[in-house]
Amino acid sequence: MSTTNGQWYPPDWPERIRRLAVGELTPVTPRRAATVLLLRDGAEGPAVHMLRRRTSMAFAAGAYAYPGGSVDPRDERGVAWAGPSRREWARRLGLSADDGTAAQAIVCAAVRETFEEAGVLLAGPTPHTVVADTTGEEWDADRAALVARELSFADFLDRRGLVLRSDLLGCWARWITPEFEPRRYDTWFFVAAMPHGQRTRNASTEADHTVWIRPAEAAAGYDRGELLMMPPTIATLRDLEPYGAVADVLAAAPDRDLTPVLARARLEEGQVVLSWPGYDEFTKHIPTGPGPMGGAS
Repeated sequence: MSTTNGQWYPPDWPERIRRLAVGELTPVTPRRAATVLLLRDGAEGPAVHMLRRRTSMAFAAGAYAYPGGSVDPRDERGVAWAGPSRREWARRLGLSADDGTAAQAIVCAAVRETFEEAGVLLAGPTPHTVVADTTGEEWDADRAALVARELSFADFLDRRGLVLRSDLLGCWARWITPEFEPRRYDTWFFVAAMPHGQRTRNASTEADHTVWIRPAEAAAGYDRGELLMMPPTIATLRDLEPYGAVADVLAAAPDRDLTPVLARARLEEGQVVLSWPGYDEFTKHIPTGPGPMGGAS
C-alpha cells in the first residue's frame, strides 16, 4: 500500500497506467454501484457514518469509506415504492428517461447495501413511515441471507410488507473507477438522514471499525495522513463541510452536478500524471521506475 497525505494508491497503478497509455491494456466495463452517506445532526453540525476496511482486504486495506456495493441483477425486480417515480430517478441519475428499471436497481442497491453493511433500513410499512428497529435475530438472519445472496431484496421487502422509501435519498455525486483498474465501478453517491429509532452497527464483513464523524474532522484526519481514503470519499466529505444541518444537505442534493468524475492519466518524462477533473488536490506525479510510490508528489 502507498499513500500521499491520506490518499491511498494501489502499488500496481503506475504499470497499469503505462500499459493503458501504450495500448496494452483494455479497460474493463464498470459495474454499476451505489454508496450512501448516512447523516445525523450533532451539536457542531452533521456527522457521517464511515467504515474502515479491514487491513486484510486486497483493495484499499485500512481505507475509510461509506456503506455501499455493486448492483445485484435482482435489484431490478419490482418492489413497493415510495417517492419520485422510477422515470424521475432515471433522469436524476443521468440515465435515459426510459431506463426506470436500471434507476430502480441503483436506488435498491443503495438501500440494500446500507442495510447489509450498517444495519440501517430506509423502508417502512407505509409510504410515509420507516422501520423503527432493525435489531434482533430475525433481522440479522435476513441481513445475512441478503449478504449471501440467498435472498433477493425484493423478496425481503415483500415478505416483511415493506415499502422502499426512495424519497429519503438524495443523489450527491457520481464517480467512475479509473480505466486502468482491474475492477471498475460506476458509483452513485447518495445522502440520507439516519432514521429515527434505528442505530448503526458494524454489520459488514469487510470492515473492522465504524465511526460517526464530522466531515471537517474526517477531512482533517486525511490531511494529516491519519485517515486513509480514496478520492471520491474525501471529495464528498469536503463537499459536506459547509452545511450546518442534515436538512440543508438533503435540500441541496437535487441541484448537485452528477456529471461522472473519471480519472485521467498520462505518461510524462518518466512519471505518471494522474488527475481527476475538477479536483486538483488529487493530481499526483508518480514515478514509473522501480521503488516505492511513497515518493509521489
